[in-house]
Parts: sequence; C-alpha cells; structure tokens
Amino acid sequence: MRHRLFIACVAAFLSCLGTPSRAEEPPATGRRLYVAEPGIRDYLEYGGHGILVYDIDHGHKFLKRIPTGGLDPKTGKPLNVKGICADATSGRVYVGTTQQMMAIDLVTEKLLWEKRYDQGCDRMSISPDGKVIYLPSFEGPTWHVVDARSGDVIATIEPKSGAHNTVYGRDGKEVYLAGLKSPLLTIADTSTHTAARTVGPFAAAIRPFTVNGSQTLIFANVNELLGFEIGDLKSGKKLHRVEVQGFGKGPIKRHGCPSHGIGLTPDEKELWVVDAFNKKIHIFDATVMPPKQMMSLDVRDEPGWVTFSIDGTLAYPSTGEVFDVATKKIVATLTDEEKRQVMSEKMLEIDFVDGKPVRNGDQFGIGRVTAKK
Repeated sequence: MRHRLFIACVAAFLSCLGTPSRAEEPPATGRRLYVAEPGIRDYLEYGGHGILVYDIDHGHKFLKRIPTGGLDPKTGKPLNVKGICADATSGRVYVGTTQQMMAIDLVTEKLLWEKRYDQGCDRMSISPDGKVIYLPSFEGPTWHVVDARSGDVIATIEPKSGAHNTVYGRDGKEVYLAGLKSPLLTIADTSTHTAARTVGPFAAAIRPFTVNGSQTLIFANVNELLGFEIGDLKSGKKLHRVEVQGFGKGPIKRHGCPSHGIGLTPDEKELWVVDAFNKKIHIFDATVMPPKQMMSLDVRDEPGWVTFSIDGTLAYPSTGEVFDVATKKIVATLTDEEKRQVMSEKMLEIDFVDGKPVRNGDQFGIGRVTAKK
C-alpha cells in the first residue's frame, strides 16, 4: 500500500512539473530545404507523400514531413506534384498537382486551402511580392492568374500553347509562359494580365527554361536537343543553339527530351544543364556568349531538373544529391525518415529566424544579377 502511495505521489509531482511541448521547443532558425513529394511523376518510392523538410545548415539532416493534400478524388492516391512556390512575407508555401493547388502555413504547417482548377494544373510561379500566382492548366490552352491569398482566379491568358512551365520575372512586370505544343515563348504583362509578345520560334517546343536577372535572355531546353537554345527577351529573336559535346543521346525514362532541366547559378557565372540518358549534369561558363562547356558531373539517376540555394553555394539536381557549387563535390544526399533515397523536381529553400520565415528561394534556377554588367 505504501509503495503504491509513493508511486502515486511521484507521478503527481512529475505531472506538476510538466513535459516540454512542441511549442516550448526552440523556434526554428536557419536554412531549410522544402521538397514536395511525389515529385517524380506519382512515384511514392522516391520519398512518399507530403513536404519533406531538411536542415541545410546541418548536412541536410531530415527534420520532418508536413502532410499535404493533393489526392485523386476517385482513387484516394497522391497525385504527382507539378510545382512548388513560396512567399516568406505571408508565410505560405504552395504545392500544385495535376488537378489542384494548395496553400500551407509555414508556421502552423496547416492546410489553408486546397482548390481544384478547370483544365488542371502544371508548374506555377509566384510574383516577387507574393500576391499573384500564374498557374498553367495541365498542358491545356490557358494560364490561370490566381490571387495567392484566396486561391481565386482573377484572370486567364490563353496562348493555346499546351501550358506547362512558368517563370515570373524578378521585377514582377513580366511572366514567361512556355507550352509543350509551341516553339514560341509567350511574355505576359502583369499590369494587364494579357499576352504582350512572343520570343522565338525555337527549334522545337520549349521545355524547362530559365531567365537572367535583368530579364534580357532566356536559356531553354527544347525537344530533341541535348543542350539548350538562347533567346533575346527584348527583341524576340533566337540567338544561339548550344549542343552538349562528347555525349550521345539515347532512350530515357521520363519527359521524352534529352535535356529536361536547366538553371543559372544566382551570380549568373555558370549554367547547369541536365542529361538524362548519360545521368550527367553538364556545366557551362555563362560569362561568355554563347556559354562554353566546362565539365560534367555524375548523378545517381536520370536528372529532370536542377535548382540552387538562395546564396548560390549549393546545387540541387532532382536526383537528390547536393553539390557544392564551388568545388563541384557532393556534400549530401537526400533521404527520408525511412532512409529511402529522395528525388524530386519540385524543391526550394526557405529561411527562418525564431520560427518565422524571412526569405525564400524558388524552384527555378533563375539568375539574380539585376545590375548591368
């Protein structure tokens, strides 16, 4: 009896002390990598479902998985993620699938809204002020212009190009729209949300592309090309075609084009181009025009995308390796809580101070040099 009474007293004492709750843990400070899954088609073997969060400052240690929506209403299975974007000012990250787009609070990690859009969704891009998202339909004729706060459509643009990839210019005045069914890049005027002009034609339909910070050049992958083409965003003319030298083309598992992924380092000194068949990343010197091929890096699977950390020191191919940009060495490989190899074509950096987001990168390897060279 005395023994049981003693145990009860100890338990009562400990309960008064309480146990640390999640809210009492030190708030997050530092750089975080947000990886949306399934980010390689709808394949769950590369990281499952949700947003995986990594601590960039501590060897890309896996921190947590944030649950997301994005389920097929007919089967209940996760749909493949088509894009990710974020706005630190409003504290939101947005994830789009083939059918819907959702907004998630970066502090509470709660789903704020999830909306389905007519003709589906593809890779979107958010305005620099975080107020507007240009959301392409799923390889359809239109782009939806969406109020980022509510998710409501406020306008539509209809280039009829097979809507696919979207890049918002850094000055917020123009958005670049590329489709799977057209060799022309459409440039939208954000003051009117209308198509203003085109660039091209390129040699074939435009696939992934990037633009420089001053918004004068586009570097684009196109169908059938192991390499890229360059267009002048001001004159509308195609300037150069650059083919990767020393490597052949062959059958690939995804995307149907040899190079599906291209990114400028933020300082615009290098251009990184993916090569699926050879499982390579080819690096070009972007300080000369046209860029000059310098070296190639091996990756563990077929790459389909590449982006960079905000400061440009780290490169993130979709195959899950993390490269030090200066040394070109692998400094980490992404795995989840089950130690599975993680791969995704939809990831970005978000930085926190005392639990609040203060800065965000994006899924695109866009140039960030805005002053004239």
